[in-house]
Amino acid sequence: MTLVVDFVTERQIDPVDTIEQIAAFNDWSFDRSGENEITISVTGNWTDYHISFTWMDDLEALHLACAFDLKVPDARRREVMDLMARINEQLWIGHFDLWAQEGVVIFRHALPLAGTETSPRQCETLLDAAVDTCERYFQAYQFVVWAGKTAAEAIESTLFETAGEA
Repeated sequence: MTLVVDFVTERQIDPVDTIEQIAAFNDWSFDRSGENEITISVTGNWTDYHISFTWMDDLEALHLACAFDLKVPDARRREVMDLMARINEQLWIGHFDLWAQEGVVIFRHALPLAGTETSPRQCETLLDAAVDTCERYFQAYQFVVWAGKTAAEAIESTLFETAGEA
C-alpha cells in the first residue's frame, strides 16, 4: 500500500535558477556545476562560507550544505562532536554534521517543496538561516579546535550576549 500518490508535475520555477539569481544579484561568486547544483561563496564576519544547493528531484527538496574553513584534527573530533550535539539541541532549523573523511564541519538543511513551487523569499530565508547559524557558532568550533576548550566552555562563551555599545 502506498501512502503517496505519484503525480507528475512540471516545475515552473527551477529552485537552483532562483539561487543563481540571488547570488548574481548579491555579486557573490558562484559555480553552476550541473543542472541541479550550484555552489556559492559568501563572506561572513568570521570566515567565508561555501554553500552548495542541490535540487533532489526524487524528494522534491532543495538541499543546502554550508561549509567553512575549519579542519578538525583527529585529536579534537570527540570534543567537536560533543559541541555539535549541544549546538544541534538548540537549533530549530537545520543541523551541523562532521564529514568524517575530510574532517570538515558543515551545516545542512533541506527545503521540501513537494507539489509546490519555490520563491526567492524561501531561498533567501534558507540561505540566511545557514549563514546566521554558522556565524553564531563558528567561534565555538574554533575554541574547541584551536584553543583546546571543552564543548561546554565553547558553547558558554558563544552564547554570551552583549548589551549596549562600547
